Amino acid sequence: MLLSYHTKGIIESGCDEAGRGPLAGPVTAAAVILPPDFKHKLLKDSKQLTEKQRDLLRPIIEKEAIDYSVSIINNHKIDQINILNASFYAMHCSIDKLNIKPEALLIDGNRFNSYKGIPHHCIIKGDEKYLSIAAASVLAKTYRDDLMVKLHYEFPMYNWKQNKGYPTKEHRSAIQEYGVTNYHRKSFRLLPEQLTINL
Repeated sequence: MLLSYHTKGIIESGCDEAGRGPLAGPVTAAAVILPPDFKHKLLKDSKQLTEKQRDLLRPIIEKEAIDYSVSIINNHKIDQINILNASFYAMHCSIDKLNIKPEALLIDGNRFNSYKGIPHHCIIKGDEKYLSIAAASVLAKTYRDDLMVKLHYEFPMYNWKQNKGYPTKEHRSAIQEYGVTNYHRKSFRLLPEQLTINL
């Protein structure tokens, strides 16, 4: 059973990101403030849900949330500031876009860069413990997946519709055969060391 809040009686925003590991595409993050009485039997960590379940939950979260926002940080920014900083930056951008200022932030994971004097709690596997983080994980994941499906039609040979930019064998074979696109993260190891690639 996921928890509704960390500290009773204050406005908390759950924050999570999606897309740290892929070789291509952006990292996305979401910030979600849920009503204290929000419940949904399906809602849990987005990685434990099927694509169909995530797609079903997204409009429910968007309708029921007191406030939410999603930010997308592209691969060029990731290459510039590194993926960890880009993940934090994406979360900061999402918090910036909230209309309601939270009094505390619940962050999925063990590290975070402080945000404008709002106290934060880093919670390992937070998307399995708190509803607001689970909701943020669903939004971050579905927005990113939708974008990767759109990009797939520009470059179908990498099959992003299926792998969403993650380092599958098929994706790496396509990189070896076709090289990289403008959406690939040049700062990532795109191929195993024994294989070379023309960037």
